[in-house]
Amino acid sequence: MNYLSEQLSGADLELLDPLLSQENHLWTGRFHGLTLKTALQPIFSISHKRIIGYEALIRAFDPDNASVPPFQLFGLPDTDQENVLLDRLCRLLHIRNYAAFQDDVNWLFLNVSPRVVASGYRYDSFFGELLRRSGLPPHRVVVEIVEQPTDDSNRLRETVDYYKQLGCLTAIDDFGAGHSNFERIWNLSPDIVKLDRSLALRASNDPKARQILNGIVGLLHQSGCLVLLEGVETHDQAMIAIDAGVDFVQGFYFCHPRVELAGIDNQVTDFERLLGDYKNRHRIRLDPTQQLAEFFTSHFLKAIERMRHGDVLADACADILAHHTVSRCYLIDDRGVQIDDTASGQGACGELDPKYRPLENTSSADWYRQHYLKQALAQPNRMQVTSPYLSITGVYMCVTLSLGYRFKGQLRVLCCDILADQGPLASA
Repeated sequence: MNYLSEQLSGADLELLDPLLSQENHLWTGRFHGLTLKTALQPIFSISHKRIIGYEALIRAFDPDNASVPPFQLFGLPDTDQENVLLDRLCRLLHIRNYAAFQDDVNWLFLNVSPRVVASGYRYDSFFGELLRRSGLPPHRVVVEIVEQPTDDSNRLRETVDYYKQLGCLTAIDDFGAGHSNFERIWNLSPDIVKLDRSLALRASNDPKARQILNGIVGLLHQSGCLVLLEGVETHDQAMIAIDAGVDFVQGFYFCHPRVELAGIDNQVTDFERLLGDYKNRHRIRLDPTQQLAEFFTSHFLKAIERMRHGDVLADACADILAHHTVSRCYLIDDRGVQIDDTASGQGACGELDPKYRPLENTSSADWYRQHYLKQALAQPNRMQVTSPYLSITGVYMCVTLSLGYRFKGQLRVLCCDILADQGPLASA
């Protein structure tokens, strides 16, 4: 083993052959007295409703055929050379098993040890030679780089560029596991970002985490990356993945990793039922918004009519402001600039947290960037309702109703903020 480790400066695949054996069309490896096997876990596209790839995972077994946890296996190497040996042995094993797999379309996701990336083996000539000899096209391989700190970001970028030059796709793995930052995404420009399972778990327990997940997915898409959510283990987490807009999903809910590779491509997830459940939930979630618009439309029309007859905003909107969920009403001109002061609600929701007192005065504030204003200006006389968002005026989650109308030839927009967590229709 030590002799082999010392010889691993090049692309000599033959050096690893003595560590491999084949039985019943499957290859196994040997490392420190352990037997290594390939396990595959399917990766699904939500939109395509089918498998689009497999992640290759290493499984180790002791002489009694007892499973050895991966962290113990990868803790065995005590030199950089042994790390390279284990990394190459795993990839060789996976490539040989996948090359015999009856699939000539889908991707194979392969992990590359970050220790190997940072050890000085900058150009993995071994991997290029491995792909050439195996006949597996590089464009069917996704090379995963674990998301963690590295001492040399330039070396990491050069390594990722090398895999891209080979024709492989690249992926950042475990994004969100503690060392994530978008600077690495921008620096490496991966094709795929794999979100860590902790994000799915947090999102299933915390609505705020769910909103953050949705935002992360949106930013990654804007950065030109496809997004995969790992660790999806429950139906609720599958719903969260669909709602967040991720492209791909992976996890026990869909399929466990298997060392018995035969038939794994026949794993079927009922995406029709899954997407049907999501559509039903989505419709249920949108219905209260429609009810909200219907309930307040008559109040808005009365307020607008009163302002046309000369009433000031606070008096004209008295009925709206009296509702226990309403935070404030305000008027905006066609340039997006607020007219006069805000009229605050009469209930507890109208009380501003003293911490945010600097944000209280919104006279002459410019709201042109807000989506609800643009929609109201583009579609006068039609009530607009936003999704919940964070209000800058009081730093609370709110829903904004907006209605454009004409006053003395000029377009104006009447707006009303409603606290998103108050259940606006509970007492409507």
